[in-house]
Amino acid sequence: MDEPEQEAAPVKLRQVLGVVVANGMEFYDFVTYAFFAAQIGRAFFPSTTPGTTLLASLATFGVGFLTRPLGAFVIGRFGDRAGRKPAMLLSFALIGVGVIGLPLIPPYASIGIWAPLLAIGFRLLQGFALGGEVGPSTAFLMEVAPPLRRGLYVSLQATSADVAVCVAGLVGLGLASVLDAAALDAWGWRVALLLGAAIVPLGFMLRRTLDETLPASARTRDASKPVGKSAEAGYGRIVVLGLILLSTATTTNYLLEYMTTYAAVTLGMSAKTAFGATAVIGLSGVLCDSLGGWLSDRFGRKPVMILPWVVLAMAVFPAFILLDRLRTGAALYAVCAILGCVSTLSSATVIVSITEALPARVRSGGIALIYALAISVFGGSAQFSVAWLIRATGSPLAPAWYMFCGVIIGLIALLNLPETAPIKMRRIT
Repeated sequence: MDEPEQEAAPVKLRQVLGVVVANGMEFYDFVTYAFFAAQIGRAFFPSTTPGTTLLASLATFGVGFLTRPLGAFVIGRFGDRAGRKPAMLLSFALIGVGVIGLPLIPPYASIGIWAPLLAIGFRLLQGFALGGEVGPSTAFLMEVAPPLRRGLYVSLQATSADVAVCVAGLVGLGLASVLDAAALDAWGWRVALLLGAAIVPLGFMLRRTLDETLPASARTRDASKPVGKSAEAGYGRIVVLGLILLSTATTTNYLLEYMTTYAAVTLGMSAKTAFGATAVIGLSGVLCDSLGGWLSDRFGRKPVMILPWVVLAMAVFPAFILLDRLRTGAALYAVCAILGCVSTLSSATVIVSITEALPARVRSGGIALIYALAISVFGGSAQFSVAWLIRATGSPLAPAWYMFCGVIIGLIALLNLPETAPIKMRRIT
């Protein structure tokens, strides 16, 4: 049997802000790269072959996912042994280097091959840091929350990431409104990335004030000590289901974040219109992540995951067909709002359910590894794969097929996932 967990102490606002503010900054920088993929590609990967520059830029974006499992293993396990607070400080420090370093790289025209090499290096560092960030920060929010509000508290992490997406979209929209294409290529994208560095001092200040939530008994317990065949089998099932569910969630999320590039490159819309899609997607997440967490506290985790994904599977083809035919800003924003809302209602709850099923002594490393493996294999390859499929088939519906298949696989896994919401457990007992 695993050690019983203590009731959460009264929550201080700075405890939650210390996690979500810094988490939002980290994701702002990471996803802003995707929004400016075309501009970054022209700065670091110039080519005369149509489409090659964008593919090279997206491949470099995907490189950041290669080191996520390593970061999850190192920093995630560090969070289970030394505590959640030191692990979160470490991940924040490492990504701070990437936040500042990447936008300061001179273009290929100035330093040649060193430009793409440095870009790849910073992406690898960012991936390592983000891989280690998810585990301890999610575990912290789970442990600091009152039992009947765990869904809401853990969902704040996803909400902070979507606030970052929304801000990134507004920044891109603002820059696209005041700068011409040449200025965006030359330095506009660098300004957008450097804005993320402004939160670094505040993030460090808030995280240094965090209390430690990992129980001393869990911290000192020998992780290699057997816990019984039934427990191992139970955790193995959670790991497999978690990998499938998070693969679906991250694939859907990263395809939605690709809508900016998709609108500009595939549908031929203006940069200003395309960046507006990012803001819509981010706003949808801000509204629906915490709503999904709150609903899962009241009605259980599984209903809040299953219903939105069913709606998403039914809506994805009509949405992309409509967008391809109309190719207007209104159609783009409507599609992004609908798909973004139904997708994010489920995504945050998936992480809540998996984290809730893991004991404290392996929670940070466990959720970190599950998340990192899922996002590295499927999230990191989603945008590149869709861009390649569009180029190979000439069909603008390639993202719809990709998203639909992922959602169907996720729904099958959901049917086998146990319910973990405390409100449901109380009704059962």
